[in-house]
Amino acid sequence: MAKEKTPTFEEAMEQLEQIVEKLEEGDVPLEEAISIYKNGMELSKLCHDKLKNVEEQLTEIITDDGKKQPFVIQEEE
Repeated sequence: MAKEKTPTFEEAMEQLEQIVEKLEEGDVPLEEAISIYKNGMELSKLCHDKLKNVEEQLTEIITDDGKKQPFVIQEEE
């Protein structure tokens, strides 16, 4: 059994939008709605995890000697 390819962030967001539209129409049978909702929750978690990962990458910088350190913007006083 081939493993499904993980969608990109953009693909997941597009699928989520389609799910929301379908559920908002309201004419989906209950069992199908539950299945669609579960799929939406998985896509939502995927998007959240991808954003969190990017956020963590963006909060670190690599110094000249190759070490990672937190990225902090010094506010002017």
